[in-house]
Amino acid sequence: MFVTKNIEIAEGIHIGGESPFVLFAGPCVIESESMVLSHATKISRIASRLNIPLIFKASYDKANRTSGSSFRGPGLGEGLRILEKVKREVGLPIITDAHTVSEISAAGEVVDVIQIPAFLCRQTDLLEAAAKTGKPVNVKKGQFMAPDDAANMIGKVTACGNSRVMLTERGVTFGYHQLVVDFAGVVKMRESGWPVIFDATHSVQNPGGVSGITGGEGQYAKYLAWAAAAIGIDGLFIEAHENPSQAKSDAANMIPLADLEPILARFKSISEINITEKSL
Repeated sequence: MFVTKNIEIAEGIHIGGESPFVLFAGPCVIESESMVLSHATKISRIASRLNIPLIFKASYDKANRTSGSSFRGPGLGEGLRILEKVKREVGLPIITDAHTVSEISAAGEVVDVIQIPAFLCRQTDLLEAAAKTGKPVNVKKGQFMAPDDAANMIGKVTACGNSRVMLTERGVTFGYHQLVVDFAGVVKMRESGWPVIFDATHSVQNPGGVSGITGGEGQYAKYLAWAAAAIGIDGLFIEAHENPSQAKSDAANMIPLADLEPILARFKSISEINITEKSL
């Protein structure tokens, strides 16, 4: 089993190397302060019971919604205030995505990991700005990119003196409104030596496939997650919501919060088989 670089992404939390997998989880977008605090608390308790290191995820702005009329979130200032409150009151490190260079500096002052969205993964100025904060950078591989192309994104970050970088696989475009997951490609990405995260919920999207919004088949996300565990992934990215059908973004893809614990328990069991294999 190939061993990736070991990177510290938050105090006491390492990804890659011989470290256990890291969970990146939360709702797609900040719908309200109370909603985010509630979800962070509940997900934190689940991760604690399973002894899984957790980075909490929620977006302050969904700038890439299919329709211009779709809910985007509270915006940069209010969103970062709420995420900072999650850090302070729930005690969780934070990951969130930034869409423009102008957002990077403010986001870097609050979050522990800066995420580059898949559609923007080749934007050199954005990657360089994120790298220069000194924070860990999670680059989501674009749905239009081959696994081998990911090395170029990594190079843009490391050229700025930041070696705390990781990649996320979130499916590959297969015709219109359809994504597939190339697990051999995920292995190839790990062979580059950098930690790789698998995004289970975005990998089951049907982008723009339902009357101006993104549809999906969220019921299959758990199966893709378990498959990723079997190949020895470094991190798991899951969006979860207490009531996905009422969610204001990615309603079709998020995992019900009530289902999260058994899904993670099985993922961990499979992942621990790979940890054992590494020591052989």
